[in-house]
Amino acid sequence: MLIRFGFEIMVDCPAPVPMLLALSTHTEFNGRLIGADYVRTTSMTPIAVYVDQYGNRISRAIADTGRTTFWSDCVAEVSGVPDIFPTFAIQHRIEDLPSDTLDFLGASRYCDSDSLGNFAWANFGNTQEGWPRVQAICDFVHNHVTFGYKFGRPDKTARDVLEEKSGVCRDFAHLGVSLCRAMNIPARYASGYLGDIGVPDSGFDDFCAWFEVFLGGSWHTVDARYNVPRIGRILMVRGSDASDVAMITSFGSYQLSSFRVWTTQLEDGTSDQQVHAMLETLPPPRPGGPDFGLAVPGAVHLF
Repeated sequence: MLIRFGFEIMVDCPAPVPMLLALSTHTEFNGRLIGADYVRTTSMTPIAVYVDQYGNRISRAIADTGRTTFWSDCVAEVSGVPDIFPTFAIQHRIEDLPSDTLDFLGASRYCDSDSLGNFAWANFGNTQEGWPRVQAICDFVHNHVTFGYKFGRPDKTARDVLEEKSGVCRDFAHLGVSLCRAMNIPARYASGYLGDIGVPDSGFDDFCAWFEVFLGGSWHTVDARYNVPRIGRILMVRGSDASDVAMITSFGSYQLSSFRVWTTQLEDGTSDQQVHAMLETLPPPRPGGPDFGLAVPGAVHLF
């Protein structure tokens, strides 16, 4: 399956603003890429790239005075297989966990699992360990939280999501991560592209957050917002929570004037030559979608 994916972000700055952009595919993304998956810019300053501790590719950029556009456009070849639910994956004892999973057991900035322990054990302590327990947590989050862009805010923790019963996709992920960690299951935040493939068209495309749990010796995808196997995830970033993987970290004020994302399945049989010709121009905007126009102060994260 071929999926065209990318974004176009326009910012207006009163003065040059250094930025860190977590907007590239992850170093462990296992699909074949056709074209160039890197952040491009109208800025006069070249973009440099480094890989952080989680394997995320981060672009160092400077937005010029006035308007700067950042964009990326690429095609990924993926299996087309829906998410796999590891029904029989076991939960490891703490002493048996690999050392590199232990950092994903404790509380973090938005995943305040240390304050959710009593709630988690009271509600999920009698569930079967392993995947059934994770699925029970995912079912709860999916049914408990109402999705809406109007419910998103940058300081919202997992406990806030639990109490307010609303949020955006990152909030579903934060609450799921926190409840899993409270039950001694390593869990980490993830985000990327997820188009409307195999499901009704929502009318616009956006980035999507989900989470991953360590069971049965490997990491597995969990999506509390949709709570069904989905097709065509393109992983961009992983971290302890959204604070590790902000799409834009700025060190100065700017106005976000335009933000659009595309994730489109291409027709079967599309050749690499046709793909390269297609990528010579960006796809046209689709109508609808949330309003992302807002003023952003300095040194902040935009998720």
